Order: sequence, then C-alpha cells, then structure tokens
Amino acid sequence: MNTALSHSTLEDNQPDSKKQLDALIEPYILKHYREAECYPGLRFRQGGREMIQVNVPARDVPALLQAKPSDDKKNDPHSGKNRPVVKGHAEEIRDYVVDRSSNKQPWILGTLTANVPESEIEVIDFGKGVCLVVIPKGVSLDITDGQHRTRAIQELIMGSERSLVSDDSFPITLVLEGNHRQCQTDFRDMAQTAPLPKSLLVSFGALGRDGITQDLIELVGIFAGKTQKIKASPGSNSKFVYTSHYVAKAVSCAFTGDPGNELLDHDPKKSAEILGERLNLFFSKCLSTKDVAAKDELSSEEAGHFRENCLLGMSVGLEILGRLLNYTYIKEEKSFDTDMVLQLAALDWLRDSPLWRGNVVQEDSNPKASDKPLKITATAGAVSTAVKVAKVKLGWE
Repeated sequence: MNTALSHSTLEDNQPDSKKQLDALIEPYILKHYREAECYPGLRFRQGGREMIQVNVPARDVPALLQAKPSDDKKNDPHSGKNRPVVKGHAEEIRDYVVDRSSNKQPWILGTLTANVPESEIEVIDFGKGVCLVVIPKGVSLDITDGQHRTRAIQELIMGSERSLVSDDSFPITLVLEGNHRQCQTDFRDMAQTAPLPKSLLVSFGALGRDGITQDLIELVGIFAGKTQKIKASPGSNSKFVYTSHYVAKAVSCAFTGDPGNELLDHDPKKSAEILGERLNLFFSKCLSTKDVAAKDELSSEEAGHFRENCLLGMSVGLEILGRLLNYTYIKEEKSFDTDMVLQLAALDWLRDSPLWRGNVVQEDSNPKASDKPLKITATAGAVSTAVKVAKVKLGWE
C-alpha cells in the first residue's frame, strides 16, 4: 500500500486559517525573493516606540546584522552605537554553544535587539499586529544590544561548527529607529539590569563545575543546609556559612588547582561522588569542623561563630583547602589519596593559628574593634603563600 501523500493532499489537510495565511504571504515572498529578505513579524509599541519581533535563520545573521562598536582607543563613547568590543567575550559565548551542543545539552542566547529607520525597509501589515518585514539585501540592521552574541553566531555559521546552529533561528526585536544618539540611549537603558550573583549562576548551571557543585552541596555534610545558593554572600546574621560560588571555586581548585576552571570535561555526578567522599572524610576528622559537619542545620549564632573563628568557614579557607586537595588528586585514577586527606585534616584550621599568620591572616593596623585585631586577605599572593606554608608543614615540599 502506497502511504505517500501528494502535495495537494497535504494542502487539503491544512487548516483553512493556515492556507489563508500562506496565500497572503507567499506572493510578497515571491515578489521580493531576489532583492530582499522577508520575515513574518509581530508589530507592537513600547515606550512610545514602534517595534517588530522577527525570527531570523542563523544563515542570514552574518549578512543581516552589523555592529558599530565604539573605539575604546579613542576614549570616545560616541564613536559607535555599541560599547567597545570585550576581548574574548564572543569566543566565550561561541564555546558555550559548542560545549552544550557537544554534550547534547540545550542552550539559549536570548533575543537580540537591532534598529533601522522604517524608511529603509518595507512593513506589510496584515492586521492585529501581524506583518511581513521586507529588508532589501543592501540594508543592514544596526545592533543595539547583543553584538557579542551576534559575533558568536556569525563565527559559528561561517566556521567548521556550522552544523551546530544551521537549523536554528534567532529572535530579533527590531526597533524602527534611525537616530544615532537614541540608539546609544537604548543600549544604556537595556544595560541597567542588576548583575546576577555568582552563586545563582552556579545554581542554575548543569555542566562541569556547576553540576558538580550542586550535587556536592547535597552530598557533603558541612555544605548541606549551610550553603546560600542564591545571594552573593552567606549573610552576617544568617544560618549559612558558604555560598555556591565559594564551593565552586574549591571544586575547581581540587581537580585542577585553578579556581576559574569550569571543568567542562568532567562528569558532574561521578566527580561529585569522588570529591564528596573525601570531603566528608576531611570535615568529619578535622577538629575545627567535625561538630559543624555533623549538624543538619546551624543557628545564626553557630554559623556566625564558625565563620568568625575557623578559616574553613570562609571562601579563602575553602580555596586553600581546594588547592591543597589538588596535591592529593591522582588524575590517572580519578581519586584523592586518603592518607594525604587525613594529613590535611590534622592541620590547625582555626583563624588564629600560626600557620596562617602573615599570609591570609594579617594584623589589622586599624581594627574596627579592639577584640578583633586580625584581618583576612584573599589576594592571589597571600593564598599562594598559605598553600606553600601548609605544604612545608605537611612535609609535601
């Protein structure tokens, strides 16, 4: 039995509304197919401005959108419509898409914003905000917001990783505006959003370090119920000791010695289990942490006392621990040396320990309170010195 459907049969089965829409749009597309690109759009008003939302296939992005970044060497913000290009940012976005796609994970770049005078394009209104946008091939849309995302898309579609985005489309909010200064004002206004706390970014991640951290927080007793997953700090009067970002830095240090490594080549669950087992051993044997690790939840007073008196109750302490754990990591076996971890647990991790004096714990020349003469410094040099001092104490150097 032949189950193939003819083109006419498929058309007959389409809803009448779709047939009517196709009949309405197709003549315009056929009319302009040589000299222009046509995109269905939704027209709307916002803030007294005329705008249109369109979806553009990835293959059209390189020719359709153009950035006009300011020249930071001229120290003139008005030398372009966009902010100066941030070196490496487009590459980071491109790598994000490649990494997610390679791991068969979903990704999203968000809506781009561009502007063009309405006189340079043709907008065919069909009513109820539905329209067709006809953009002549010689007209480029000036990017108002999203120049680095656009460049990343362009590099992908024109490079060897083209297949990763060739079937994708990207939404563009098209502002019918040609005034140069107004476009700069639009960019400034769109950049007023508050930056997301790093802990929240970790909590919403799924790959590499972010995924490991999320699992680790639940697996390790001293982190579970004691880690702030949304805000930038634990809070001075809260029950929290850590933030997700604090833990994430320690995770990167433990596996690579680099607090910024995203560990995208690591399996989140397996890595969390390996590190979690050793961290639970460490915190349960360390005299300064075993009581805190054994509790499901701390009072605000208990959390505050721990943060104040134990170096491991602070971000810098976790970073030092992570860097020292890296020396116990056997990469070929994907495991941490148990005996060396126990040696780490035997160190004095209290803040006033001589071990940390002169590196991350220093005398405060102008203390806010007479009973608190010490201050913490988390500079790269101080952390590096603290790690070296600890290694000498352990006989690892």
